[in-house]
Amino acid sequence: MTDSEILDLYFARSESAIEETSKKYGSYCSTIAMNILQNREDSEECVNDALLNAWNSIPPRKPQVFSSFLGRITRNISLDRYKSRNAKKRGEGNIDALLSELELCVPSNFNVDTVADGNELTRIINKFLESTDEESAAYFLCRYWYGYSVPMIAEKFGAGQSKVKMSLHRTRKKLKTELEKRGVTV
Repeated sequence: MTDSEILDLYFARSESAIEETSKKYGSYCSTIAMNILQNREDSEECVNDALLNAWNSIPPRKPQVFSSFLGRITRNISLDRYKSRNAKKRGEGNIDALLSELELCVPSNFNVDTVADGNELTRIINKFLESTDEESAAYFLCRYWYGYSVPMIAEKFGAGQSKVKMSLHRTRKKLKTELEKRGVTV
């Protein structure tokens, strides 16, 4: 079933929309949640919450890229779950490391007055990644979108961990420079 057919089911308020979404994108969303939470039960709950969120958002929203829409919802719910689960105990978790890496190049005092609703920041980052070499962009997305650890990225691409770390470091530096050039303060 195509994305547009699935979206038509949402607009018709057919419960099969959730079933079709789960069939097509369930494993994609599960991968995102598992990489962040490292816990099957929590991941399953986050995917179910993401499907419910999609049901409640469509209509009136009609996402242009349905997979990205679902990925973003799943990622945000998973990050919220991770933060709440680890609020009292800050360990050496993968996500803590991931978020601290990004702190240096993404604005911490980000608000809607500076960059309208996050859309401008998203556009800038997407344009930046399009201008970056394919390998660096793939490493960056695996690390900061899908939540892969450095060893997982290295294995996935058949590269050394030091190569992946260096690429991520350089890409973050370039992103910081690009954001500053665009007036997004870090």
